[in-house]
Amino acid sequence: MTAGDSIAPTTDSPRLRQHEGVARVRTVLQEQSAQGPLVDLGQPARTAAEAAAALDVEVGQIASSLLFEAEHDDGSRRPLLVLTSGGHRVDEIQVTGLLDLASLSRVDAETVRAITGFAIGGVAPVGLLRPVDTVVDVSLGRYDHVWASGGHPCVVLRTTYDELLRITAGQAAEVG
Repeated sequence: MTAGDSIAPTTDSPRLRQHEGVARVRTVLQEQSAQGPLVDLGQPARTAAEAAAALDVEVGQIASSLLFEAEHDDGSRRPLLVLTSGGHRVDEIQVTGLLDLASLSRVDAETVRAITGFAIGGVAPVGLLRPVDTVVDVSLGRYDHVWASGGHPCVVLRTTYDELLRITAGQAAEVG
């Protein structure tokens, strides 16, 4: 997507009706009585900056989904989804300390897809293939509405910070 590209976001499109990942997200949103719509941007928005430009919102309103492997003090390893404001980078050392972890490391694209069922650029905060501990950046709380991936690089979900915490069973934390 380049500056000046014209898009026509819509809440009704074949992608929203038929894509398997989007369907998983929609099911969870309905089960959780989430209020915000899923919106098809018309073209991929694989970065927070692209999504913000497409929606004409601040980049900080975009909830970027980043998957890590968290090693706990007992040696166990579990995935950790960090939903961070698009205006921040995750401070791995800070998150490691906040969650009392032994270590935290990003996972590769293949692992992201295996755990979440989504490709990088389309990782939704809900509808994952298996339960994943989730941390939600407190910076997202500054906004009336935030936007997260809807399970496809062209699809986003409008929600609120409080709703995002609720539907993900996430833990609020300062991550950046």
